[in-house]
Amino acid sequence: MLLISFLLAAQAQVADPALVAKAHAIHDRVIALDTHVDINPNNFTADTNYTQRLRTQVDLVKMEEGGLDAVFLIVFVGQANDFTSAGYERAMASALLKFEAIHRLAEQIAPNRIAIAYSAADVRRIAASGKKVALIGIENGYPLGEDIANVKKFYDLGGRYLSLAHNGHSQLSDSNTGERDGVWKWNGLSPLGKQLIAELNRLGIMVDVSHPSKASMLQTVELSKAPIIASHSAVRALCNHSRNMDDEQLQVLKRNGGIIQAVAFSSYVKCAAVSPERQEAIAKLRTEFGLPAAAPGGGGGGGAAIAALPQERRDAYQARLQEIDGKFPAPARATVSDFVDHIDYAVKLIGIDHVGISSDFDGGGGVEGWSNASETLNVTVELVRRGYTEAQIAKLWSGNLLRVMAQVERVAQELQKNKADGS
Repeated sequence: MLLISFLLAAQAQVADPALVAKAHAIHDRVIALDTHVDINPNNFTADTNYTQRLRTQVDLVKMEEGGLDAVFLIVFVGQANDFTSAGYERAMASALLKFEAIHRLAEQIAPNRIAIAYSAADVRRIAASGKKVALIGIENGYPLGEDIANVKKFYDLGGRYLSLAHNGHSQLSDSNTGERDGVWKWNGLSPLGKQLIAELNRLGIMVDVSHPSKASMLQTVELSKAPIIASHSAVRALCNHSRNMDDEQLQVLKRNGGIIQAVAFSSYVKCAAVSPERQEAIAKLRTEFGLPAAAPGGGGGGGAAIAALPQERRDAYQARLQEIDGKFPAPARATVSDFVDHIDYAVKLIGIDHVGISSDFDGGGGVEGWSNASETLNVTVELVRRGYTEAQIAKLWSGNLLRVMAQVERVAQELQKNKADGS
């Protein structure tokens, strides 16, 4: 089943056959869950969809080749500087298109190969049946507008985690991008954002703190009655990027009972110096194509925005980017080994129970050795090479995330029961 990725792992890791065979056996037994995969609704149609080998980093073919069992498919809407009812309506419409696309894949296009999970128990049940598992994460609360009731709409559609901001301050929270210019909107959470935390807890939606600012994250922990997650962030001590979490945040996350899903996003894993010429050229290119500015620290990002471009525009963008690469080469990409360095650091600092794995595939993610879902086994090979046991690897790949998800569900049940009882 994993023959292709087995060979890739053996070649990429230059590991002894016994180690690779051990990793292969472990990988077959654990549930490999990636908490962040961006999508384009154009890849969820009758003619073009995940049953085919697409140009995307993730599709069902690649998931089956690499033994990637479960993915959070992301309902992402970029942050606009439009806090009017019309702006919110446009954002909501965009979000609903992505929800519809995910349901179409699981319920109409490939119901025999993938199913949507609405709970931690669903993930285990569906994985045991042999199908792939789709979960839904919401990246950026901007589409919610200023109506808290919209959270229930997203929950009913399957949303099981939500971040209050993306790259750019929202009506709910400051973003990590405030570090770029030192300008903040709320100094953390907005009053509406604080109300939203309570509603997420009540419904049983995990709060995601990967994109919001540090102040927002710390305030979220103070307010949340349930553990939180960082769905796709790396370690700041190893790469000083505003999208990454510093030691204080990691320790707070541990005390909260939450989890950091270490992300295999090259420029968040390895903060290599980017030449000023390259930064300027890419900034101009992104402006020309109407793409959001890159996050501070030289990291890329905006992969979902690029994927949303019409095919002709996307091809033109990539051609121009190749020209820039030729004139002003990018730093060498991070590797699977570099990525697992972040896992190691977090495990040593806050413990094996508070660390997981994510890719940010089709949103700019990927490292050498794990550049798409078909290479997922390589991560397990590197973990085995470093001495992680099967029980530890099971926690990293899904056990920790499912524990947090189940705990969030229990908190929601208690809150709803208490409200019903009038206590």
